Amino acid sequence: MEISDIKVLICDDSTLARKNMTDKLNACGVTDILVVNDGQSAIDTYKAERPNIVFLDIVMPVKDGITALREITEFDSDAYAVMVSSAGTQVHIREAIKCGARDFLQKPATLEQVQAVIDHVLYND
Repeated sequence: MEISDIKVLICDDSTLARKNMTDKLNACGVTDILVVNDGQSAIDTYKAERPNIVFLDIVMPVKDGITALREITEFDSDAYAVMVSSAGTQVHIREAIKCGARDFLQKPATLEQVQAVIDHVLYND
């Protein structure tokens, strides 16, 4: 797989957070980016588009990120989901990992952290 083949879904209720993550992904060479602002939209978009990577916030309207993650991984146990949140308590982290999160990044995620996620998908999956 090449970087140009990667499709990424960003789910965050913050416009600024979505823009920041989009900018970081673009800097890494990712151009196929889907953006939604709530957990239910993340689930629906994942099922329709099957992205390679999902970046999920935790605290969001409609359905929170943990609930969205649970439903995404029930639909596709191979989903590569990464939680990106400023609400990163130990309880959230444990629950996210139990539900299938591959990683947990504290907001704001750095370019290096985003690149590491992309590299893992490109070279290890």
